[in-house]
Amino acid sequence: MAPRVVQQADGCLPTREGPDTVGEGPAVTGAPAATGAPATGRTDSELLIAASVLLADAALTAKQSGAELTGALFNWRFGLEALRRPAWALGTAVACAQALTRPSGLGFGANGGLIGELARMAGNMAYRRPAKIAMAVDAFALRIKAAAVEHPNLDSPPARRVTDAMVAGNRLEALRAMGALIELLGVTRALTTISPVIMELLALLGMLDENPVNDDFSWVTLAGGVPTTDPFLGLPSSVLRFLNPGPGRAERAEPDPILAKVLATSQNDIVSYVNDIGALGNHGLVLLRRVACADGAVRHVLLLPGTSFGLLSNSTPQDLVGAFDGLLRTDTTYTRAAKKLLLRAGVPAGSEVMIVGHSLGGLTAMNLATDVEVSSTYRITHVITLGSPIDGKRPADHTTRVISLVNKHDVIPMLDGRGPASPNDIPESWVELAWLDESYDYPLSHAPQAYSDSLRGELTHHREQVNRLIGAYDGEVVGNQPYMLRDK
Repeated sequence: MAPRVVQQADGCLPTREGPDTVGEGPAVTGAPAATGAPATGRTDSELLIAASVLLADAALTAKQSGAELTGALFNWRFGLEALRRPAWALGTAVACAQALTRPSGLGFGANGGLIGELARMAGNMAYRRPAKIAMAVDAFALRIKAAAVEHPNLDSPPARRVTDAMVAGNRLEALRAMGALIELLGVTRALTTISPVIMELLALLGMLDENPVNDDFSWVTLAGGVPTTDPFLGLPSSVLRFLNPGPGRAERAEPDPILAKVLATSQNDIVSYVNDIGALGNHGLVLLRRVACADGAVRHVLLLPGTSFGLLSNSTPQDLVGAFDGLLRTDTTYTRAAKKLLLRAGVPAGSEVMIVGHSLGGLTAMNLATDVEVSSTYRITHVITLGSPIDGKRPADHTTRVISLVNKHDVIPMLDGRGPASPNDIPESWVELAWLDESYDYPLSHAPQAYSDSLRGELTHHREQVNRLIGAYDGEVVGNQPYMLRDK
């Protein structure tokens, strides 16, 4: 599937955008077409992605074929038939075994079922690389090359040394190369350099290491889905349920002088909302706003900040455990606390609500929109996210307008598996506005202030577009109530 691209402001690279995206000029390609390229209008990166998709499909088909052959070979019906026709059964078993193990076949491609999984694990620990793995690795390598078209820093010799070592499965060399990259650029810039392909690199790590139980992460990433396990140990997302079990609690709070000053001048403008989120901080405060709109309706806006990086876990839902939980699941402490906020605030059933969130706040906004109970109680008209990995989530109400703002130097939005080299696109009804700006280094590129600065600077056309989409919320702010959310 060919992504839609439009020209960005001031030389920014093009990106995928929704159907309502307004460009500042004619459609352009992600990179100049190579000399002699086919006259299809497709860019080098698009051709690389197309080839990657074909290889990924072939790898997934080989994996499925291996599972079906393994299942057929060890099926009890085959054993019964072997008693009746032993010669036929022997020939069939030999043919299946050859198909599963020969390099000209699936190359040790057994998987599925108890025996198949034991065989797969044994092959994994013995460094056997079946055909499905070889094709998957090549597919990831093509995705990395495609990302380098839009991110030239990925094609620099130090960065290429890292990615080449990961593709080769040489972890020791990859560690050395990453150390050299950090020594050259520093930690934050080195992380930012490889961030466009962080999911591909993690998938390669899981696919080529000796651990046989973390492969699901790699295969889901290859298929363009949202992984439900971690890439290192293969721990399932259900583990996070025990690490983040809080029922959630919401209590009214009073704004401090700085927050009160910011809220006093706030209005229905995306830059204003981002500044409000920045003023709320990330220590548990959120904001519910009531607006008497120009058309006579009373609507509500819920502002949700992102993660506090101070501790792995704290007394609020805005911690690192909550961030991973929000990425992999929808029923989290943050969503439970936000639902209690809406009830405690007495938001009338049927009210129109817009939710704006940064980072984990954006994830939580989407998780709330995904919740059938929330969507049936309130009309979630808009979900606006900034720097949030939301692309694997879908609102329960198909009329909910999703607007995703992404600084492509930001690492966090890539964690949903859909980076600049992803073969998958977002729904046609979504609006995704992405750009490259001067806030190169992470975490600076992830900060609300970086998004605010971009939107009121060279990307004013994006600001104007978002403001047009949320114009129904223009009116007089008649209530600004902060709430403190707690785990319990």
